[in-house]
Amino acid sequence: MIITRATEYSIRAALYLAERYPAPVVSKQEICEAEGITPAFLTKILQPLIHAGIVRSKRGVSGGFALARDPARLTLLDIMEAAEEPMLLNVCLLENHPCERECTCPVHELWAEARDRLAEIFSRKSLTELVEERRRLRTRSCRKGS
Repeated sequence: MIITRATEYSIRAALYLAERYPAPVVSKQEICEAEGITPAFLTKILQPLIHAGIVRSKRGVSGGFALARDPARLTLLDIMEAAEEPMLLNVCLLENHPCERECTCPVHELWAEARDRLAEIFSRKSLTELVEERRRLRTRSCRKGS
């Protein structure tokens, strides 16, 4: 499983909005500058989150984006699923795609268990908890190579 750039940036934008929650809206330009996302790409990646009811948008001069739900009740898994990043690991785990080897494959159950554990890991912390962790990390100095 590879997390796509769109999903990674969706997570970054959602965390940025979570940091500003319950702000009425955050401008597109502010999000783009803070997270290094182009305006066109931001609009594209937020559409699935808007459709899922995670983010809301406001048009106009004072428009922008905001979380539509309390970040204490949102997880990375919510963002990933809304961004349409299926947690599959293998095609045999696709819904509506029966695996012809499921009954005889010794690995099928391991694929399913790994998928379930990944889902559990990505749902372990809320966006609020991740924002708090981000703030703690920003207070430390990061040194490359050490």
